[in-house]
Amino acid sequence: MNDTVKQWMDKAERDFTTAQREMYAAESPSYDAVCFHAQQCVEKLMKGLLIQLGGSTPRTHGLILLIAVFSRQHEQNGPQLLRNCGS
Repeated sequence: MNDTVKQWMDKAERDFTTAQREMYAAESPSYDAVCFHAQQCVEKLMKGLLIQLGGSTPRTHGLILLIAVFSRQHEQNGPQLLRNCGS
């Protein structure tokens, strides 16, 4: 994993931690913040994955666009690559 990918993964982890912390806040959890940080986490994970696999990432916050880019760049083996991410 190169430095750029590591930076994306670290940022995603921080967003995930923030979303979790807010989700389980004892008083007045902000579900808007949970949704925002969850979306940010997935966006950063997708960008890191695209870079790790040798692709490029568009300047976007759109998850649908990132999935479309991934699908185009990895049309043949995309599903298997995603299954392997959890391993």
